[in-house]
Amino acid sequence: MLLFTSSQALFIAYIVMSILTFALYAKDKRAAIKGQWRTKESTLHLFSLLGGWPGALLAQAKLRHKTQKQPFKAILWMSIIGNISAFLWALTAQGQAVLQPILANLLVN
Repeated sequence: MLLFTSSQALFIAYIVMSILTFALYAKDKRAAIKGQWRTKESTLHLFSLLGGWPGALLAQAKLRHKTQKQPFKAILWMSIIGNISAFLWALTAQGQAVLQPILANLLVN
């Protein structure tokens, strides 16, 4: 049951973070077009690292934003690999043992 609960919570977190990350990319794209204040790249990377990388990839494809800047792309792909690795670890017995008290505390409060 814990695996299902934690998997469901992770899935919801990925969806929420992806939507937020996509919105940040869209805001940054609009600002770039208008010559306005831009979102820091470190902020975009943080949101991607925290699970919003599917939204980042979708934003790059749909908005054609941040697709040419090589250092940015390399950091994004490192965060994707790290995030997927952490996600897979979270599904292992060891990961579940670490997540169980955290999720139990979150669900109680």
